[in-house]
Amino acid sequence: MDRFDERILQALQADGRISNVELAERVGLSPSATLRRVQELERKKVIKGYRVIVDKSQLDIGFVAYVAIGLNSHTKKAQLSFEEHVRFAKEVVECHNITGMNEYLLRVETKDLSAYKRFHADVLGECLTVKSISTMVVMDSPKDARQ
Repeated sequence: MDRFDERILQALQADGRISNVELAERVGLSPSATLRRVQELERKKVIKGYRVIVDKSQLDIGFVAYVAIGLNSHTKKAQLSFEEHVRFAKEVVECHNITGMNEYLLRVETKDLSAYKRFHADVLGECLTVKSISTMVVMDSPKDARQ
């Protein structure tokens, strides 16, 4: 990685749809050299993929919360059981195994508080390995690199 690769990554993170010609102009390389570098970054898995950022309000998502989960056992079996339990829950958009007072931190997105309450009871409340649930409601996101 050199300064050109860093500039390429910075530009692509800001706009993944930028044309190769415009990217080359921004980083100060020829289009062919820029394309080779992007392809090499992709080959090395430095660039893992490209994604679309959607307006959640257009998808009827109006409620976002971070949910700290404590398990009733600290075994690998309990962790795997919990992870499998939330793996296909559409409301869980992020699941992180963390250190500290809890084992997991989830980012949960639902239509509204009522939908979150159903998720809380029907998904988290039915998981036998869950000991504690602590919900932190997102009121605003003045900085969010995903948007």
